[in-house]
Amino acid sequence: MAYSLDLRQRVVAYIEAGGKITEASKIYKIGKASIYRWLNRVDLSPIKVERRHRKLDWEALKKDVEENPDARLIDRAKKFGVRPSAVYYALERV
Repeated sequence: MAYSLDLRQRVVAYIEAGGKITEASKIYKIGKASIYRWLNRVDLSPIKVERRHRKLDWEALKKDVEENPDARLIDRAKKFGVRPSAVYYALERV
């Protein structure tokens, strides 16, 4: 879950007003790494990730399913060098 934009703005404003990152981390109960990331950004709004880059080529998997519809998950996983759960996840999304 992402932190709210209001909280992000309050933390950055606190630091810009002279507060220390360690103090802000304790006051707002936020990790210092998050605060450092926010300070390096222009826009503080949360970033929505559509689909993360995966090791599995989804287009190649789709083609493999069309060519070999009866193949098992474990066989596809070995073929693509991933875990069966990755293949299952991809097939749910395709």
